[in-house]
Amino acid sequence: EIMYGGHIVNDFDRLLANTYLDFYMKEELLDETEMYPYAEEEKGTSFMSPAPTSYANYLTHIDVAMTQDTPIAFGLHPNAEIDFRTTASEKMFNMLIELQPRSGGGGDDSGAASPQAVAEQALSDIMERFAEKKFDVEDLARSLEEQGPYQNVFMQEMEVMNVLVAEIVRSLKELTLGFAGELTMSDMMETLQDSLFLDRIPPAWSKRAWPSLMSLSLWLNNFGSRLVQLEEWMGNPMELPKVTWISGLVNPQSFLT
Repeated sequence: EIMYGGHIVNDFDRLLANTYLDFYMKEELLDETEMYPYAEEEKGTSFMSPAPTSYANYLTHIDVAMTQDTPIAFGLHPNAEIDFRTTASEKMFNMLIELQPRSGGGGDDSGAASPQAVAEQALSDIMERFAEKKFDVEDLARSLEEQGPYQNVFMQEMEVMNVLVAEIVRSLKELTLGFAGELTMSDMMETLQDSLFLDRIPPAWSKRAWPSLMSLSLWLNNFGSRLVQLEEWMGNPMELPKVTWISGLVNPQSFLT
């Protein structure tokens, strides 16, 4: 076991280092052994150690035999590369979107709207759709003859939606004042504007909502559908709906248990 340069700083690092050492540091290394763990399970993927030779020949063997990087070399499933490259591609395209010119007017982009104009339009649409959405949970609880587990679940969902709607309305009103010059644009307001412009879920909203990888426009449609389900249940709260959209609940496990 070799410890150097601070690379091994805890027991997990030591376990990883020893695992690699146990696999590679053996006599078979000098007898053309397979260097990729579990390579026998993957057809066409292999890297054999060369017979004892010169340093230059070792380098030549690596250049010729190791044609491309593969997760199999690290004992990982081939799908690990798919996930890695997908994530890298998403980051690259998101960065390209963020680097696009954001000033409207001039040249060939004379018809392009500025980020603020796009954000203002999105802000107006969202406020029109959700500004008046609010569930009176306390009044509903008082009106119930009997409050069972299903009623508790739906009322908890309503409370979550009330918090989310309140944050959406509060942040959008604040951004409106910022656009009007009545408030200084803060970092959170800038982030909200960028999210509206890039069609992304604002971080402050996602913290109070359910996990989602949707774009903002699709997320808002999904949000609206969730509200509709709760509104329909609120019309007849003592009766369990014949059909319930389980994935439309923030905490579906509470409904199932």
